[in-house]
Parts: sequence; structure tokens; C-alpha cells
Amino acid sequence: MIQIYPVNLCVPCVKDFGRTERAATSKFSSSMLSLVVAREDIFPMDVLNRLFEQHFHTPAARVQPLQGQLGGSGRNIIRLSSPRQSAIGILYNVREENVAFLEFSRHFRRHKLPVPEIYAEDLNQGAYLEEDLGDTTLFEFLSKNRAGENVAPQVVDAYRRVVAELPRFQIEAGRDLNYKVCYPRGSFDRQSIAWDLNYFKYYFLRLAGIPFNEQALEDDFDCLTNFLLSANCDYFLYRDFQSRNIMLRDGRPFFLDYQGGRKGALQYDIASLLYDAKADLPPELRRQLLDLYIEKVGGFIELDREAFLHHYYSYVYVRILQALGAYGFRGFYERKAHFLQSVPYALKNLRWLLHNVKLPIALPTMMAAFNSMLASEKLQGLASEAENLTVRIWSFSYHRGWPKDESGNGGGPVFDGRLLPNPGREERFKTLTGKDAPVIDYLNQQESVHRFLAHAMSIVDDHVTEWQRRRFKHLMVAFGCTGGQHRSVYLAEQVAKHLRGRNGLDVVVRHRELEGGGAV
Repeated sequence: MIQIYPVNLCVPCVKDFGRTERAATSKFSSSMLSLVVAREDIFPMDVLNRLFEQHFHTPAARVQPLQGQLGGSGRNIIRLSSPRQSAIGILYNVREENVAFLEFSRHFRRHKLPVPEIYAEDLNQGAYLEEDLGDTTLFEFLSKNRAGENVAPQVVDAYRRVVAELPRFQIEAGRDLNYKVCYPRGSFDRQSIAWDLNYFKYYFLRLAGIPFNEQALEDDFDCLTNFLLSANCDYFLYRDFQSRNIMLRDGRPFFLDYQGGRKGALQYDIASLLYDAKADLPPELRRQLLDLYIEKVGGFIELDREAFLHHYYSYVYVRILQALGAYGFRGFYERKAHFLQSVPYALKNLRWLLHNVKLPIALPTMMAAFNSMLASEKLQGLASEAENLTVRIWSFSYHRGWPKDESGNGGGPVFDGRLLPNPGREERFKTLTGKDAPVIDYLNQQESVHRFLAHAMSIVDDHVTEWQRRRFKHLMVAFGCTGGQHRSVYLAEQVAKHLRGRNGLDVVVRHRELEGGGAV
């Protein structure tokens, strides 16, 4: 397995790709960001640098890790750039998956579909270089241009463009695709469905403590599988057709992450897009986009609308269960909390389905499990947490670099307190911290501290207001100083005090140097 380790070497400051919810990497200084990538006795970053130089005939001047291990794929995603060129490098050691992505990409481009151009590859080293499609995912565009259920017209237009392209992948390009390179299965068959349903059963239901009769649930799984496979399954199934895998460049959608594609039914991918949990599309917009999709499919094949809808909602259910299994595995099992942020939205989708959709088959044990999930105190706790914006406020020492944002967003505003009077220079304060009364009194007497706090609180308040408007769930704020003991601790505590009690906020304070063995 390839690993990427951040260390304190000098590489130039770089910009963030934005493929997941993260924004602040671009602010890292050159002394705070670098990479050492270790795989046995070779350095795969050298492979990406070599591929970049071979393709562009100039060395990469900037290197930036992007998604890393925050996503669920395990791929390491790296932006390489020179003054005039930019590319995305991928490091991943599953050869079959790399082959599928590369062959699919070239096939789709032959059909003039908007996917990244492949610049270069070295499959023996698990590396390839692809076109840089920019910084804006469809999910981010949606998040920035909505107010609750009100989605801005430009977002609706983007979704309509995306929906219009989907049949071209599924039908037009799917006709002559080489399905022999599909990984791990050539079709969304009984085995694929069983993997997804068992993923949900063992990593979500079990770990969430939802009771169920195992044999009765297996009987429902068999019934659901038979019904799913009775649909026409002779099309390309993209598999992960959702808003984080679609980039917007100059208003035009480009598509990523189809390496898990295989042969399957048309219904699966449109269900994936419209019931993408955290995108949380309003029901009326879902209906409009589904109507548009059916219309566009009709331009490629004869489609019986009623026959399509007969199977559609069963594919919605199986996609939601697959997603819940992934959230449970990453969140409950691997304890990566940011994956659990999507659970309340998936439950919201299930609640809507239970109230508005009647399947043509009976699945009593599954439906009972869904109702138990909606009544679960443990899962209701996740839903309650999801309604609030969590503000994590850190203090830190610049000697040890910025704290890591574990929410998956990449960071937030960072304030440098080193320009303020330093209590640490006085003997009487050396063993104290910014939480102790003598240090607080000393800093409260400094006019420069009050000016600094006023500016910082204003900026943080603006962030909180905007983050809540965009329905974001996590904001990281950090205060640094020389040792991470006095000024940064004081500032973090004061801002936390300022925010506590504000509606819709959960405020968490962490003093890294006090927790981690003292100041530098």
C-alpha cells in the first residue's frame, strides 16, 4: 500500500484541487508542506514527476497532496504544476482498477464524453497522470448556491446538464465498451448485489445496534435481488455517479471515478445522483430531474416509462443501503467520524421513501429495520449533531505546524498571535498557560490584544454565518503562537466563550501543545 506522509521539508505553496470538502491547504507556507511517499525501496512521487516532465517537457515546480486518505477510495491524489501546466497524479496499487479507469477514460473520450484526458501512465508503479479539471465539484457548487430547500437556478442548470450526459455514458458509450476490464465484477450481478447488501447488514445494522432476524432479512435480500435483476441490465452502470465525482469547469460538467463501472440497469446511476445523501436534493427537483432523464434516454432507445419506474425505487433503496454500508464501515468501524455526517441525510431519504413509495414487492423485515433505524436513539444522536455546525477551535505552536482538520474539510481561518505581547518571556508566567488567571489578566490589559480579538471574532462570526447558510457542518478555527502555551490558548478560549450559547453551534476547544506533551 502506498502511503503519503507530510513532513517539514521545503516545497512551494500550492493550490487546493477541492475534490472533497476542504479549502485551506492553499494557505500552507513552503516550510509546512511536503511529501515523502514510501513504497518498499522506491519513491512513487518520482514516478509522477517523471511522467509530468515527459508529457509537458518541463519539471513540476509545485506538488500538492489533495484527497489523500480522507476519501473512501484509498487512492492518493496529487496536483503537480509548473508555471503554465497543471495535472493530477494518481498513486494507487490496485492494478486492475487502474486499468479499468484508464481504458474507460480513453473509450469515453473517443465518444467525446467530458472525462479527463490521460497524459501518461506507469502501471508497474501504480501511477498515472490525468487532466486537471479544476477546483469545483457539483457538490460544492450546490452547497454554495442554496438556502435550505431553495436551490439556485444556476445549480439546477448544472444538474440538468449532468443528467443529459448520463445516457451517453450508459447507452451510447456502453454499447462498445470493453467490459472485460471491469473490476471487481463485470456486471452488477447477484454477487455484486450480495456484497452491497451484506456490507449494509454487517457494517451498518450490526454496528448501529439495529435488531433484525437474520434469516428473514436474508429472505428479503433474495427477493430484492431477484427483482433488481429482472430489469434490463445491458447498459453501462457508472456505479458512483454522485455530486462529488462531477467537476464543473466554465459551467460545463466533467466526470470522474467511473473505475468501478460495469454492466447493469439504467436506474442505478440516476438513483445515485438524485439520492446522493449530503446533496439532499428537494423532492420536487428530484422529480423534475428524473423526468428529464427519462426524456433524454428516450432519445437513444425506446423506453417504457412505467416499466422503468416499476424497478426504479428498488434501485434507489439498494443504492442507499450500499452508501449506508460504506458510512458504517468508515465511520463506525474505522472511526472516521466525518463519514457519519452523511447518515442523517440517508435516513431522511429513507423516511421520504417509506412515506411516499410502495414497492411492487414485499420486504417486511427490511422495512421493519428501516423503521428501527429511524427510531434509534443512537442514529437520532447523529441526526441531532448534523443539525448543528460544529466549530473546532485549536491552539498550536508554529514550531510544530498547523493542526490537522479531521472533519475532511481541509481547514479554516488561522490567526497568528505571535505579534502580540508574549507572557512567556516573563518568569512569573513560564509555568502557566493562557487558561490561568494571571496570564488572562496580563493579556486583558494589552490594547493590541483587544484589537486582535475584535478582528478575529468578526472574521469567525462571518465564517459561522456563511457556513450555516451553506448548511456546512464543520468549521475549524486555529490560533497559533510561538510555543502554543499562552497567547494562542488565551485567544482560543476567548473566541470559544464568544461563540458558546449561539444557536445551532457546537463548540469544541483543543489545545494541542497542552495535550501533546507541552510547548516547544
